[in-house]
Amino acid sequence: MPPSSRVVLLGLLLVGNAVAAQPEASSSVPGARRIELSPEGTGGVSEVVVSPGLSTMLLFDSELQRESIVLEDRQRFSLVDVGQATLRIVPSASTTPGDRFKLMVRFRSGSAPSTAVFLLKVHPAKAEATIEVYRNQRTIETYQQEVRDARAEVLRCKGELARMVSEHEVPGGLTGLLIQDGLDPGGVVGQVLTKDIAKTPASGLWATSFNSYRSSKLVAVDVGIEVKSGALPWRAEGATIKDRSGQELKVLNVWQATPILPGGLGGRVIVEAEAPAAAVQGPFSLKLWEADGPRSITLGNVTFP
Repeated sequence: MPPSSRVVLLGLLLVGNAVAAQPEASSSVPGARRIELSPEGTGGVSEVVVSPGLSTMLLFDSELQRESIVLEDRQRFSLVDVGQATLRIVPSASTTPGDRFKLMVRFRSGSAPSTAVFLLKVHPAKAEATIEVYRNQRTIETYQQEVRDARAEVLRCKGELARMVSEHEVPGGLTGLLIQDGLDPGGVVGQVLTKDIAKTPASGLWATSFNSYRSSKLVAVDVGIEVKSGALPWRAEGATIKDRSGQELKVLNVWQATPILPGGLGGRVIVEAEAPAAAVQGPFSLKLWEADGPRSITLGNVTFP
């Protein structure tokens, strides 16, 4: 297939078999109705009222493919005169009120819309004498660019999906840590820091236990928190782990099973961060805060084994 034919075919696939039309109030010919064609094909097919023995003239702002005019039951029209940019139609006496005939025209230029479809509705006497048809033209190149952009977005999404699937296919537990080089021969080591942690007064929050852990690439803190009676439930939304110079470890996850209820047994918050062994000399401070409120808790003198 020659390149020009492929371009036309792509245009036809993009705009569909027919382009919908929408009437507008103004026209350049007194008494004429104006129809504007949308390149996206939104709206419904325009009806045109015709009558037996009366002439209806369609005036187009673009050149027609004169040999490609398709009129349903053409033999029931006494005149179908196709000009360079005009189409004159006269139904014959064999048509009866209420009959409907599909009319499709094709435009010679490669812009969209490439076709227009009308529904000719027979009335006993009230034929529309003149109708102006305007194309809101859009070039095939703009559709081709949209296709290229859409393909690029699809490829990006496929890549992201493949990455996510790959990550979720990694086994959990020690196997997952080994696959991702998260363990060295020393394994995962931990320590209890409950008595060593410096607690900054918070809004009705306090830490009841504190443990820290380290693997070859990750650190984690496991904090038990209680909420005083009469306060609202509390849930950690974010966390930071900073050293004395203000440098932060990259927090990967803040986990909490359920909100911590006031006056109860408390709850557990686990914070995981990215930290090669050389970056965990410490000490650090840990800050936890809630999503939609002012309450936070800060714990100092945090070290990792």
